[in-house]
Amino acid sequence: MKVKRIVANIAVADVAAARRFYGELLGLNVKMDHGWIVTYGNDEAMSVQVSVASEGGSGTAVPDLSVEVDDLDEALRRVREAGIAIAYGPAEEPWGVRRFFVRDPFGRLVNILVHA
Repeated sequence: MKVKRIVANIAVADVAAARRFYGELLGLNVKMDHGWIVTYGNDEAMSVQVSVASEGGSGTAVPDLSVEVDDLDEALRRVREAGIAIAYGPAEEPWGVRRFFVRDPFGRLVNILVHA
């Protein structure tokens, strides 16, 4: 047996409210929509990963999700333009990433990062 995919499931009262943050702001496509569950993704192959952590690094809380982007400055511009508060960063981390944290509309801490 091999694991083919790992999906983060976020419990919310209103799945449509995720469209602006995950769809419009982060640019993900709707891959599945059954009304009660909507899955966002892209058309690129993603590796299977799951991380466990005792802290988020640099003294931060462990984020609920990590989203790697190809252009952190563009992600930061979109977040600021949307009026979303930055919870941490942007920061150049000693382990080779630039990142910032925001909270999604449901209060989940999201680590948005790019590898240096």
